[in-house]
Amino acid sequence: MKSSRVAQQTYYRGVPTSPYDLVKEIAIALVVILVVVVVLSAALSSPDEPPVTIQSWSHNAPVDFLQTATSELQGATISADYGPPYNVDADGLDPGDPGGSVQSWGPLAPQLWAGVHLPVNASETDVIAPLRLASTGRPQLTAALLNYEAAGVAQEQVWLTAYQKALGKATQSGGLVSVPSGSYGPVNAMMQALLADARSGALDSLLMHSGRFYETDYTKPLLFMADGGYLPGLAKVQKLAGSQWGMMNETGRYPGQAWLWLYTLWYQIPPYNTASNADLLVVLTIGLLTTLLLLVPFIPGLRDLPRWLGLHRLVWREHYRLEREFPEGAGQAGGKGGSA
Repeated sequence: MKSSRVAQQTYYRGVPTSPYDLVKEIAIALVVILVVVVVLSAALSSPDEPPVTIQSWSHNAPVDFLQTATSELQGATISADYGPPYNVDADGLDPGDPGGSVQSWGPLAPQLWAGVHLPVNASETDVIAPLRLASTGRPQLTAALLNYEAAGVAQEQVWLTAYQKALGKATQSGGLVSVPSGSYGPVNAMMQALLADARSGALDSLLMHSGRFYETDYTKPLLFMADGGYLPGLAKVQKLAGSQWGMMNETGRYPGQAWLWLYTLWYQIPPYNTASNADLLVVLTIGLLTTLLLLVPFIPGLRDLPRWLGLHRLVWREHYRLEREFPEGAGQAGGKGGSA
């Protein structure tokens, strides 16, 4: 044992070392990390907000729900004229339509290339189809649907326009919405039935109905809620609107999905923040930057930036200091010696 200790001292002769207790350092580091994690979790954690559903929407903002449903029947919502992948916009997939949602950049129009592969007809998908599924055993609703579908498009629009105006004067009592008397045809009966289904939670399931055993596609209910004012209002309160850098997995503060800042950053600066095709521009920008990152080892000049900037000398400053002070023993002086 003594000879090995002498050999070790001989091996490290001339090499600056300092004793330290590795176990103690690890224990202290773990305690410090634990305290930091607990404090940051308490101060910066995301609150456990309940999920936003059509049921909660119809309970908390029934008039907004009815206004949105009526607009869906009128074809006057964002999802009604969104364009691919949900439907064809009013101008027949015109990428230059300033009122549509089709985005392109010069000859690049991936939204058009993909086409409609998740078909959504707002009036049929969000209102008529769910009511038709729920009409079994409800003769009044069945009669209202037959009356509505038998009328021409012009007559339907007359009823819907009148009902939409009446909702501006609607009153709420115990979750029920009452509108002034008017010429609404079967629309009021249909809307009241839809509101009842929404309040019971049935509409959430009806909008996901696909005939498959597992129903996991939330596209239709999410599009429906996004067309109203309730969900965007909640997003704004929670700082989740696009202009608030608010793309997070949970509806709360930092950290959430912190990696998404790289995308939301571009929406806050020109020309992205005023461009009608901002989504496509952001995707192209991130795609270009990601490609450059992958090609760094192969691009002359770009791959030499770390060497030119000299950041490695800052990271390894202790090594280079020892190399200057002990040019002959720098190979052994690169680390911190000692025993645990």
